[in-house]
Amino acid sequence: MPTYPGISSEAFKHPLDYQAETALRRVPGFDLLAKNFVEYFHERPWLINLLGNSIQVGPRQYSTLYGIFRECVRDLSVTHEPKLFVTQNPQVNSFSLGRDHPCLVVHSGLLDLLNEAETRTVIAHELGHIKCDHSVLSQMAVWAMQATQFLGDVTFGLGNILSSGLIVAFYEWRRKAELSADRAALLVMDDLELVMRTMMKVAGGVQKYAHECSLDEFIRQSEEYQELDRDELNQVYKFLIYNGGQGVFFSHPFPVERLHYLQEWERSEQYRQIRQGNYKNVTREGSVNVSTSDSENEIETLQRQIRDLEEKIARVKRQS
Repeated sequence: MPTYPGISSEAFKHPLDYQAETALRRVPGFDLLAKNFVEYFHERPWLINLLGNSIQVGPRQYSTLYGIFRECVRDLSVTHEPKLFVTQNPQVNSFSLGRDHPCLVVHSGLLDLLNEAETRTVIAHELGHIKCDHSVLSQMAVWAMQATQFLGDVTFGLGNILSSGLIVAFYEWRRKAELSADRAALLVMDDLELVMRTMMKVAGGVQKYAHECSLDEFIRQSEEYQELDRDELNQVYKFLIYNGGQGVFFSHPFPVERLHYLQEWERSEQYRQIRQGNYKNVTREGSVNVSTSDSENEIETLQRQIRDLEEKIARVKRQS
């Protein structure tokens, strides 16, 4: 497998990821939400939960999986080795989280469906998220989405934040972040067909009929999906479907769309140069850098809303 000593995430980060994150950070209320999220909703609760309810992978626990994981950490030059957990969940899924103590979580359902090379692809993808420092923003997005459902317009003043488009911006960024992680998987695997087959199996693969599943047909399906854009009305429908038009926001690009982006990049000069060892090296891998660009009035308003939330939570606790 290829390895990329000292590679910076900037070498492969998708430009749409950059653009979406920049747009997200410009939404009024983001900076203060970021500050309070990092302060009050750090990754520690997640780590405690994983240590209590999952299996931590190591040299004497799922040793084969641990070996794959360690090789991917090396190949992407991830500075601090995250913790790896396997959790009992039939859903074919994986995710990463944390900043100071990053973790990578793999569902048992994914391991049951994928072979070893495909599992390596998924691990490389998740490490790509960690390498690109997506984890804190992803946690913030998940928390903000759940908070709006649970506490409505009370939590952190999310009623106002929603009206300013922060939740929509979070979803848009999360979808674009997947494109950077897909690139990381391709760099590690250096096998476009394998990465695309893994995407197909995660999208709708089953063990029973695996022999009847065709990657060529899935690629044709991707091309058909791209052709829909010839009709401007289809482009409107796509936007609405992604952004709650059917009552659900999608946090990931559709798999057929990810295939399209990845095929384009595999043919690019940028990919060829990285494979030849010509890439930007690490200087400083950033995190959620929080500026204080909000106006004083906005900061005061959001702080007041946070205090209101704390008072309401305290009343609920007293009544329970």
